[in-house]
Amino acid sequence: MKRLKGKITAINIIANLVLQLANILTWFIIPKLILIYFGSEVNGLVSSITQFLSYIGLVEAGITGVVTASLYKPLINNDIDKISSIIKTSNNFYKKIGLIFIIYSMILALIYPIFFKEFSYFYIFSLTIILSISLLIQYMYSLTLKNLLYADKKGYVVSLTQTLILILTIILSYVSVKIYPNIHLLKAISGLLFILQPLIFNKMIKKNYKINKDAKEDNKLLKERWNGFAINIAAFIHNCTDITLLTIFTNLRIVSIYSVYAIVTNGLKAIVNAIASAITPTIGLSYAKGDRIEINKNMDIYEYIMFITIFFLFTIAGLLIKPFVLIYTNGINDANYNQLLFGILLVIAEAIYLIKLPHLNLAYSANKFKELTKPAYIEASINIIISLLLVKKYGLIGVTVGTIIAMTYRLIKQISFTKKLIDRKQLIFYKKIIIFLIPTIIGIGICTLLPIKEYTIINWLIHAIYYSLIIGMLYLITSILFFKKELIFIKNYQNKKDIKNK
Repeated sequence: MKRLKGKITAINIIANLVLQLANILTWFIIPKLILIYFGSEVNGLVSSITQFLSYIGLVEAGITGVVTASLYKPLINNDIDKISSIIKTSNNFYKKIGLIFIIYSMILALIYPIFFKEFSYFYIFSLTIILSISLLIQYMYSLTLKNLLYADKKGYVVSLTQTLILILTIILSYVSVKIYPNIHLLKAISGLLFILQPLIFNKMIKKNYKINKDAKEDNKLLKERWNGFAINIAAFIHNCTDITLLTIFTNLRIVSIYSVYAIVTNGLKAIVNAIASAITPTIGLSYAKGDRIEINKNMDIYEYIMFITIFFLFTIAGLLIKPFVLIYTNGINDANYNQLLFGILLVIAEAIYLIKLPHLNLAYSANKFKELTKPAYIEASINIIISLLLVKKYGLIGVTVGTIIAMTYRLIKQISFTKKLIDRKQLIFYKKIIIFLIPTIIGIGICTLLPIKEYTIINWLIHAIYYSLIIGMLYLITSILFFKKELIFIKNYQNKKDIKNK
């Protein structure tokens, strides 16, 4: 049984990684096509509209996290009635959000064009409606099914489906700009492809679960969603504040610069989230069983995997982000993409946001949304207030500093909460940060002695290999010296897989 669970976790991790690679390719290729064929202002406009459309996530009020956490126990107990009740309740709720989203999209489409004279009214109006398609399909038909698959460790179905959609998006988008370069057509293609999600998810659900469509709604679940509302607000503000404020206080070219640098951090964040989301159900199911020893053991492994992944990826990113962006935007001269300090600060902000993931996901799995409400609101307030104070004078730098300060506060509070939840010493986490910071600083010092003198793809790749080998070797030595227990676990896990495969 343990081997089977381990195999499922591995499949989820692999499927998630494949998805994130597809995501990264999409984030690299689609904006590049937009920059080449339509320019920085259109790229900034698309990023800005997409961000404002995502505001509908506030209406969700945290139901997604509550639904996933509520499904763990009934799945363990094979309680079909309870599962059916949760599914029916969340499905009805998401459909209501879908109807609200239609109204919101229409209002946004009518008002948004008034503030931007660079494009015609109908150009922005129609683009807003088209960009809303994918979100509408997800709320109306996909999210409930996705939550059930994730909770039951079948996230690989979601990942592979989304991978298929992304591959088709890249191919069809490239064909469309070659035949008829029109931003509306390009975005309509990617939006309509999301119809594949509910079709595939429904087939999987019908095959594996006997959901009772006549089950009664769980009114308690809807009340508990407000416990997740603050969490939802904080996550939303982290993802949306920067572009929103830059749209209001700067211009679409600055928004485009932010979105291009964010391609790198979003790609890395997607990889980290892929690994984290595959491990999280194991933590959730352990907590549901009440096995605190197993939870602490899993947390040790979870922390180590997150630390070495985040430190490695984001250290390399900090060293290479500016050269990458300048190579990526070569020939695009309508905005200044040479923003070294901003790039480094953005990398630091996202690393701080991600490093707390094991502790945040443990709290989510334990359904402790109510207890996290106050820190989440404070985090959101810090982010908005500081970003507002700094954005006019410092632009890109200002909003990023606001994010860093807010993320640091939330990190400290989250580690403190884990101590209360499973009696885990806070010092364990902070010692690991210090242990990883030392080789990081040494590695950056060595790598800066090997700067990229000429910005070409070949030079960038060569230096990426050099930097990866230097940083990777330092982290390997660190792991051998300080994380033997975690390395032995991973080695034994791999040996079990090899024996089973034979």
